[in-house]
Amino acid sequence: MNRKKNKPSLSAGQAKILSARHYDPFEVLGLHQNNKKASISIFAPNTQQLSILPGNLELTRVPGSDFFEWTGNASEITSPYQLQQLSSSGFKSTFYDPYCFPAQLSDYDLHLFTEGKHWHIYRILGAHLHSVDGVEGVLFATWAPSAERVSIIGDFNDWDGRRHQMRNRGSTGVWELFIPGLEIGCLYKFEIRNLHSGEILQKTDPYGRQFENRPKTASVVTHENVYDWTDESWMTQRLQHDWLHQPMSIYELHLGSWQRDDQGNFLNYRDIAHRLVEYIKETGFNYIELLPITEHPLDASWGYQTTGYFAPTSRFGDVDDFHYFVDYLHNHDIGILLDWVPAHFPKDSHGLARFDGSSLYEHEDPRKGEHRDWGTLIYNYGRNEVKNFLLSSALFWLEEFHLDGLRVDAVASMLYLDYSREADDWVPNIHGGNENIEAIEFFRELNTVTHAEHPGTMVIAEESTSWPQVTRPTDIGGLGFSMKWNMGWMHDTLNYLSKDPVHRHYHHSQLTFGLLYLFSENFVLPFSHDEVVHGKSSMLNKMPGDEWQKFATLRLLYTYMFTYPGKKLLFMGCEIAQSLEWNHDKSLDWHLLEYPLHQGVKTLVGDLNNLYKHQQALHKYDFEPKGFEWIDCNDTDQSILSYVRSSEHETLIVILNFTPVPRENYRIGVPQEGIYAEILNSDSEYYAGSNVSNGVHVQSDNIAWMNRPVSLSLTLPPLAGIVLKLQTS
Repeated sequence: MNRKKNKPSLSAGQAKILSARHYDPFEVLGLHQNNKKASISIFAPNTQQLSILPGNLELTRVPGSDFFEWTGNASEITSPYQLQQLSSSGFKSTFYDPYCFPAQLSDYDLHLFTEGKHWHIYRILGAHLHSVDGVEGVLFATWAPSAERVSIIGDFNDWDGRRHQMRNRGSTGVWELFIPGLEIGCLYKFEIRNLHSGEILQKTDPYGRQFENRPKTASVVTHENVYDWTDESWMTQRLQHDWLHQPMSIYELHLGSWQRDDQGNFLNYRDIAHRLVEYIKETGFNYIELLPITEHPLDASWGYQTTGYFAPTSRFGDVDDFHYFVDYLHNHDIGILLDWVPAHFPKDSHGLARFDGSSLYEHEDPRKGEHRDWGTLIYNYGRNEVKNFLLSSALFWLEEFHLDGLRVDAVASMLYLDYSREADDWVPNIHGGNENIEAIEFFRELNTVTHAEHPGTMVIAEESTSWPQVTRPTDIGGLGFSMKWNMGWMHDTLNYLSKDPVHRHYHHSQLTFGLLYLFSENFVLPFSHDEVVHGKSSMLNKMPGDEWQKFATLRLLYTYMFTYPGKKLLFMGCEIAQSLEWNHDKSLDWHLLEYPLHQGVKTLVGDLNNLYKHQQALHKYDFEPKGFEWIDCNDTDQSILSYVRSSEHETLIVILNFTPVPRENYRIGVPQEGIYAEILNSDSEYYAGSNVSNGVHVQSDNIAWMNRPVSLSLTLPPLAGIVLKLQTS
């Protein structure tokens, strides 16, 4: 005989909880009072028996279901109440009911977020240790306005989206839930059901502070604001830091491939800190720039396809390990910049892409919302909550991790709506132009807010076009960046040096053209990671000629770079004349330093750094024309440049010979008579050069030359640069 199985007699609300579709689970679950009467409803799978403490009030199972109910006098219930559970396996436990706690997020915080003005929203959204009436737990919150339901799933509830469905905060689109009893180390994600399609997604926390190591993708509950910083001296000095007029030499590095252990494994942040400080002190840099250590799923992206905008990658340790890394470098007077990527994000299903089943962080229209070249998505900078997400990420790294600045990646791709697009694959702005008005306003707000909140920090643009006033104040129409990379100088210089020396006189203007725009912006001179990958060759192998010429030209290039106006940036491996292109999968070829030519380049870079830092003439007026003056920029036939770098108390003469021919009795005019000391020669035997030199001192001659009252007769070494300093009494 066929019998129909009795269905449980659930209310409509309970049925929605069971199917994980309830927009407001607090309507059904938890404590409900009506005058003197009270009722409690609990959803508790895998449970034999459930009672309320204090009072040991037993709840009754709704027949055939996992719902338990109690009804009685309100005086019998003290909130927050605990539940005592006997599980199906016979295990007893006691816990607080998450649905007996009121909403925790303030209306003011949510209002600021919807306005795009909550600079510390990372302290509100995400997962945070939290206490309510003495009950400890974790408060979860996320933004998902197109969700029908959002749940927290994790290792504490068997990843069951029915168990911890969140409270909706109305028109703000924010969902929250306080779960008592959870601790540091819990794994979690947000499970989201789209309101319109019913699609169910499992997403990592956009505001997560820590993530599982790849290939796993769960977010991890961690502590915050508890690290015992010891860099007070650095942070105090930073407040008055006059970076415009101070030396800034940046060592750009990728933590995963700078050095590894003997088995080829990643080092911990703490180990890297100790090795790096020793090396940076040896080579003379005073800043490092980290390729993105914001969490990312794919090693091969080098960090540029970010999924964790508030979390240092777990590849090299936990949050405190990175705190230590920063603290240790600061205590050794080394500043830290972070490569930060607000231009795009990956399509990984666990990340921001269609976060709540809609185009939430990105544009719906792929002509505005997708980078065809990179296979990534573009942020909707016109949406307040998205803009707030990015602005608070920027401030997070400066404030919570004491970083000294951000290098903003791919700025040009954000400024232009038609960046790298076909003619029919972009949407003009409201004025019909190709300028991304929302991104422009985002940059202005980014720079205004970061500079106001954290004086002394810097925001540097990787911007490769001639967009005007990138580094000029926002109140005069600029974008407000501290500095921008001088991509034009970099491309022109490398193109010039790639020529055979016999042909360089035809291309002399590539070295001189940059002075026409040099002081229109605050420039950094970059030889970055992008120049030593994807078939572009290493810096050494960009240079033409035999082995001697390659090394000599590379030493000449670095001498030119360190004596030319602008802050300096050199990618790791370039300072040891790495022979091969950079490979992110292994350590640099440190064994090359066993060879004199490679060691010579490293020694020269160290000496150039020290010269740049200690000779005020080489850095005080990096951004002002009064610190630079041509002696001769027109010696095309011999491919020689000469110029003066000066400050109030120093005069330096720089002469660069871009041919492999020594020049005897080469005369140049100089500003003053006196004795000039040769303080650097890239051809020195100390750098494995041929050691053609002018000796220790050169006396000026009373021979007018080049419209100057006195002159020097010099011997110029081949493919080399020399620096002379006027000696004062």
